Amino acid sequence: MSFIDYYKILEVPKTASDKEIKKAYRKLARKYHPDVNPNDDSAKKKFQQINEANEVLSDVKKRKKYDKYGKDWEHGESYEKARQQQQQYQYSGSGQQYSGAGGNFSEGDFSDFFESMFGGARQSSGRTQQKFRGQDINATLQLNLTDVYKTQKQTLTINNKKIRLTIPAGIENNQTIKIKGHGGKGVNGGPDGDLFITFNILNNTNFKRGGKNLYTKVDLDLYTAMLGGEITIDTLSGKVKLKIKPETQNDAKVKLRGKGFPIYKNEGKYGDLYITYNIKTPINLSKKEKDLFNELSKLR
Repeated sequence: MSFIDYYKILEVPKTASDKEIKKAYRKLARKYHPDVNPNDDSAKKKFQQINEANEVLSDVKKRKKYDKYGKDWEHGESYEKARQQQQQYQYSGSGQQYSGAGGNFSEGDFSDFFESMFGGARQSSGRTQQKFRGQDINATLQLNLTDVYKTQKQTLTINNKKIRLTIPAGIENNQTIKIKGHGGKGVNGGPDGDLFITFNILNNTNFKRGGKNLYTKVDLDLYTAMLGGEITIDTLSGKVKLKIKPETQNDAKVKLRGKGFPIYKNEGKYGDLYITYNIKTPINLSKKEKDLFNELSKLR
C-alpha cells in the first residue's frame, strides 16, 4: 500500500489547525465536486481523495494515528497490541530479530514490523498469522425531508466501492444505520469492518416534524372562521379539503389522521397531521365595511 499524503491532498501543512483543514476541504470539494465536473474521471478521483483526506484529518483521533503511523495508521492499535506481546517473548525469523526486553522500535520501523508480524513477505513460515478486524467507517448522508417520505434506493461510493442502499421511509434526522462488512478490510483474513451511515435530514417543507407526526399552521380569513366554509390545504401526500366549523376560534387545532409521516420500517403506516388555525384580521377596511362592523358590535 503506497503512502497517501493527506496534507498534500488538502494543500495544507502538517501544522494546520482544524479550522484551516475545514476551510481547505470546503474550497477543494466545491472545485472538484462531480456536479461541477460532469464526466471528468480525474476530478471524480480527486474529489474522493479530498473526502478521504478530510475524513482522517478532521477527526482528532484519526489524525493523531495518521501522524504517528503514516500509511498504516488504520492498523495502529493492532501494532500496539503486537508490540506489547513482543515484550513477553523473543521472535526471530527470516533473518530478523525483535527483543521485547531491549527492543526500541521507532515510528519509522512500524511498516516493516507490521509486515513481518501480520503477513508480509518476511513472515516466518512457522508462525500463525493473527487476524484482525477491519476498521469501521463512518459516513454522513444528507437528504431532504421529502426524500425520506417514501422508501428509496441510492448508490453510494465509499472508499471507491459502490454500495446500493435501501433507505426506509420515515428515517429520523441523525439516525445511524449499520451496513455490516462494508468498512475497512480485515487483516490476514480477519473480518471486514462495518459501515455506519448517519442521516442528516433537512426540512424542505412548511411542516414541523415530531417523529411520526407533522405540525403546521393554516391561515383562515375572519369570515370563513365566523361563518364556516371549506378550504383546501397541501399535505405531503397531496391536497386535502377541510370543512371549517362556524365560529372557529384562533389557535383552534384539528387532527388529520394518517396524514403525518411514515412510521419507520412499518410499511403503509403513518402518523397524524396536526393543524393550528391562524385567523387573519382584515385590514384596509372600506367605510362601508367599518359601518357594518359597527352595526355588528352594537348587536353584540
